[in-house]
Amino acid sequence: MRAYPIAGIMCLIMAMSGTEAKGQQLRTVAGMTEDKAIVEAINSYGRFDNWNVREIKESALIGGDTAHLYEFYGNQEITFTGKKPFVAPDGYVWRTNNVLAIVAGIVKTNNTVYPEKRGDGYCARIETHLEEVKVMGMINMDVVCQGAIMVGTLPEPIMTPKDPMTKVQYGLPFTSCPKALEFDYKADVGNEVYRGTGFSKLKPMGYPDYAEVIFMLQKRWEDEDGNIHALRVATGIERITQSTSEWINGYRINLKYGDITNDPSYKEFMGLKTDPKTAYHDINSHGKDKLIQEEGWAEPGTQPTHLILHFITSCGEAFYGGLGNTLWLDNVRLIM
Repeated sequence: MRAYPIAGIMCLIMAMSGTEAKGQQLRTVAGMTEDKAIVEAINSYGRFDNWNVREIKESALIGGDTAHLYEFYGNQEITFTGKKPFVAPDGYVWRTNNVLAIVAGIVKTNNTVYPEKRGDGYCARIETHLEEVKVMGMINMDVVCQGAIMVGTLPEPIMTPKDPMTKVQYGLPFTSCPKALEFDYKADVGNEVYRGTGFSKLKPMGYPDYAEVIFMLQKRWEDEDGNIHALRVATGIERITQSTSEWINGYRINLKYGDITNDPSYKEFMGLKTDPKTAYHDINSHGKDKLIQEEGWAEPGTQPTHLILHFITSCGEAFYGGLGNTLWLDNVRLIM
């Protein structure tokens, strides 16, 4: 991200794809004060049978397209919202990274999550694609956009291209200890990674890209200076590295509690999030954005404070992705 007002629009939107309301200010859900109700909300919306569609007119300066942004609740009707920011209805704890940005007065959108028919209902199709913004003599941008859904929030409109990891807010307060995550999926993965930042020519990187599922629990606390710390309580992180055109139903990721670094299945990408490029953020008790410093592994039996659940079609950093990577999801559910 750089301080280029028009180019920054698309670059910020891309970063949204790969990057929490935050801390105690995280959106609360009316009537859902218990973990049991949160689990029910995750599971019920995770069937993907109901969708909301926003219709937004982008700025004439960048082409004036009419864009559609999808969220998986509602009745399939198109609602013209103009520049009105997204507000989640009560009970909706999920969020796509389909987003409205208004930077320097320019209205731009990005949509990487779509409804798709499956049997008598719907599933979610999530994709990594290339967003092209071309205005003769003024703008010629190629931006790689990763697709994602998560439990958490993405406030709108995005107003600045700075610090993308501070914009998307993964997770909910949660104190229970699930056993596993289950979901149905099919995938087209392993496509070559391209770098597309919007500031330079689209560049093939020569290595493959895969979808990633992140399911984990943290115990967070705040020190006297307002910094936010965390221990990893439980981990269920996998990469989907094989394409399949047939649905795999009831795929299960078991949560593993405590330090998993000696587990035979442990891989480096499952480790603590200590890289500022990928670490999560939260809002402290003073209303300030802070990086969550994941400092170690909690002892088995430690009660968590937060749940994070995130599906994404690319496993790299912002602006890098396997163009064409697609993940179809259905029947996402927590197993308690």
